[in-house]
Amino acid sequence: MQDNLIGIGVIGYGYWGPNLVRNFANSKVSRVVSVSDLDPAKLETVSRQYPGVEVTTEFRDLLMNPEVEAVAIATPVHSHYNLALAALRAGKHVFVEKPLAQTSEQVRHLVEEAERRNLTLMVDHTFLYTPAVQKIRKLISDGALGDIYYYNGVRASLGLFQCDVNVIWDLAVHDISIIQYIFDEAPVAVSATGSCHVAGTPENMAHITLFFASSCVAHVSVNWLSPVKVRQTFVGGSQKMIVYDDLEPTEKIKVYDKGITVDGPSEVAHQLRIGYRAGDMWAPHLAATEALQTEVEHFVDCIRTSATPISSGATGLRVVEVLEAASRSIAAQGIPVRLGLPQRITELAS
Repeated sequence: MQDNLIGIGVIGYGYWGPNLVRNFANSKVSRVVSVSDLDPAKLETVSRQYPGVEVTTEFRDLLMNPEVEAVAIATPVHSHYNLALAALRAGKHVFVEKPLAQTSEQVRHLVEEAERRNLTLMVDHTFLYTPAVQKIRKLISDGALGDIYYYNGVRASLGLFQCDVNVIWDLAVHDISIIQYIFDEAPVAVSATGSCHVAGTPENMAHITLFFASSCVAHVSVNWLSPVKVRQTFVGGSQKMIVYDDLEPTEKIKVYDKGITVDGPSEVAHQLRIGYRAGDMWAPHLAATEALQTEVEHFVDCIRTSATPISSGATGLRVVEVLEAASRSIAAQGIPVRLGLPQRITELAS
């Protein structure tokens, strides 16, 4: 037994589970002790690739194993709450694939349980750990963009259709977590519309608008029925603007010194003279590190130091609250739904 490494148990070896196992196994701070999945064929794959890892079809075997100090959950969303709660009650630190749970009430219960037991609860918002998003956050916090005017995000591809969540819980969750991370302001309301084109399945395309107390606005478009894969984000400020294309192999972020200038007092709008500024474009250097590797090592570090994760349970709660509000707005054909977070993020943290 390697006492200096945190023992990890992974529940679920479907779409995302193999990535978690690989990153925890390759990390210098953790080791994979056991993997659980209901499909014996998937467990055979684990045994071939990781001969020293125990496999089981019963997740409770992981919870009873004293060598498993933390559990990573990569199962369908509807199972997140019960699995995470059982793991916390077994005294395990918990890492859960996004979104943290199906409802904000469930998330609150998990957060309270983790706090009561002094355990780390972290949600897998992987994009927050990418060098690109971290760079955007720094540019905004340094004031390089000036006042933030807008965030426009597009996430589209052909599939992957899911039965227990709609497209906003699958794709827009990424943008909502990014917006929460890079902005110093929380949305005050959300409006959303969505459409379903396959009978018996949730909405497969949606458009979401997040409103802020300032003049900033965020638009997110998500689609499971796109002929091409798109992962593009635009962030506009009064001084500079950013184009972030996650599918770009090298220059994922491009910063444009472009914008408008306004001459004349604002009270006489018809006399305003709008000028256009077109400066240089530059692409900042980004480290070639895998976000998930950074994330799992951050999880282990938080376990050891009792630090609050970047994507903590509280962060996951705010994301789920926005997702719930967006779902209610879709059901009401786009009527805006108020959120209970009018404060700035810095005020929430104080």
